Amino acid sequence: MLVLSRKTNQSIMIGDAIRVIVVGFDGDQVKLGIEAPRDVPVHRFEIFQEIHHADSSEAAPTGKGDGERPRSS
Repeated sequence: MLVLSRKTNQSIMIGDAIRVIVVGFDGDQVKLGIEAPRDVPVHRFEIFQEIHHADSSEAAPTGKGDGERPRSS
């Protein structure tokens, strides 16, 4: 894992097209801005996990079919 220190209004680049900007701090939270092409999905990690868990459940049906689908962020 790469660990970087950044101050407010500083950023990092991921590849050539994704920029992550430190927008500010609020207590123990860091506020980030993300600039990415529209075709690149950006989700909080918890939502990402729900989406991928739902995808794997659909690929291998268990017969339980509760009809619930995760909401995207």
